[in-house]
Amino acid sequence: MYKLYTMQRSGNSYKVRLALALMNAPYHAIEIDILKGESRTPEFLAKNPNGQVPLLEVADGRYLAESNAILWYVAIGTSLAPESRLDRADAMQWMFFEQHALEPNIGAAYFWLSLVKGGRELHAYSLEDWMERGYRALQVMENHLQTRDYFAAGQLTVADIALYGYTHVADQCDYDLSGFPAVRAWLTRIEQEPRFVAMDWAPTEVPEDETGVPAE
Repeated sequence: MYKLYTMQRSGNSYKVRLALALMNAPYHAIEIDILKGESRTPEFLAKNPNGQVPLLEVADGRYLAESNAILWYVAIGTSLAPESRLDRADAMQWMFFEQHALEPNIGAAYFWLSLVKGGRELHAYSLEDWMERGYRALQVMENHLQTRDYFAAGQLTVADIALYGYTHVADQCDYDLSGFPAVRAWLTRIEQEPRFVAMDWAPTEVPEDETGVPAE
């Protein structure tokens, strides 16, 4: 069983929890509140020197960091991880886009405006740049989704999960999604998936035998 170090309100952590929920994969969640410095303790830094969540223990003493790397690790062998060389590269392309264009802007705005008390005042000088670049990323996504239901392989993949993590909370940090109908339809499409869980959902039972996302 996976052991996942996670933070409930973290978009990056949520990506992994969402993927595991869609697969109905068993895992044990350990809450780490980065706002309280719990990811900077000597014990946690020994597991991940970068001091970030999510962090997945894949074997005794073996840890995997970075949300998108974790997504690939847990999804291999299911329909969430495309098999063809081109589809897999296409999914990776969108996951790189998420980390370079979406997360540093919408993700940063969400963290400082929604999670950190006084964050708006602390980063007032950054807000204009976050908004401009975040809207630019949303427009790229909108253009792509105007003729497609998903981002890669014509189906739900880890690319969609990666992009969903922070896009779905954009309206909590000053972004107006009314001008992005294709993005909003895509958000709804993901939320209608069987076994979908919201960011604030926490497991009460650990599934043991069923698999929600079929293996290839």
